Amino acid sequence: MPLTFAEAITDILVDLNKIKPKEAENLKKAFKDSEKQYFDEFLIGQGLVDEEDILRALGMYYKVIAVDVTGLFFRRHLLHMFPKDILLRCAMIPREVDQNIMIMIVSDPFDTALLAIIGEYVSYDIQFQVGIRRQICDAVKAFYDKSPTETPDAEENEAEATGGKWPDVLS
Repeated sequence: MPLTFAEAITDILVDLNKIKPKEAENLKKAFKDSEKQYFDEFLIGQGLVDEEDILRALGMYYKVIAVDVTGLFFRRHLLHMFPKDILLRCAMIPREVDQNIMIMIVSDPFDTALLAIIGEYVSYDIQFQVGIRRQICDAVKAFYDKSPTETPDAEENEAEATGGKWPDVLS
């Protein structure tokens, strides 16, 4: 029988020596009994592992680059390609476009509906990276809830301030 997502992530965390096998069993049971819908949020709430460890486990599980979304700079024109409610519902955020490939940070790269949903708005080839759902949704909300007094040049000024470089990602 294939492992559930929660089982696979806890097994990875055990392999990484971030939790003990007994803690893993207790976490799986507690998650089944909890009201939390998403296991990554449940783990963060338990306080046994930090976000960096969860990201590393997610990257290993999905076999894609794991990205800490907190504090990343996102391009205004890329976010405007998608409605806010779609980005939040799918827990995804466009990171960058490189030639004809759009890199999307998503909470579940295995979600088979994502490519079709993204394809309704853009025609790029899509490459997924994984991030923590809450961080992705917080970044989307922060972008769309920016002050109405923000100037149009703010994106260019921020890009210049960072030297146009992208922060390192976790692998």
